[in-house]
Amino acid sequence: MHTRLLSFLSDIESSLAADDPAPVEGGSWDNSRTVNYHQGLARLNLNVRVAGEAPKPRGSVLLQSYALADGTPCLKAALGWVGRESTVIRAIYSKPGTDWKSEARKIAAEWMSGVLAPVEEVSADAPVAEAVTAIAS
Repeated sequence: MHTRLLSFLSDIESSLAADDPAPVEGGSWDNSRTVNYHQGLARLNLNVRVAGEAPKPRGSVLLQSYALADGTPCLKAALGWVGRESTVIRAIYSKPGTDWKSEARKIAAEWMSGVLAPVEEVSADAPVAEAVTAIAS
């Protein structure tokens, strides 16, 4: 199941780019990914780049791949946004007929809906630290 981490992040990125190709006027997505297959963890940092400016963090998606007690693989996603203290956790269970691209589109849509919520100014690292704590539990 760990091999699905990078492809799932790529599907989320593709969905975001298709739904919102220019996240701000004159800007584009400038994302970064980190994957640790040994521990079954992955992170997608979502940033927006406007010409002539440094990338601005918008949030992150953290993934954890693990097996349930019965051996069924599961993928847990923690969605975080810059300026929001809350984190949303979603579990995706591997069942016969699971459409992973569709699941990635749902995660991307849910993340985008959180971006549209009102935000308050906080440190860019705050949601990431909370999400790491939430996904580890």
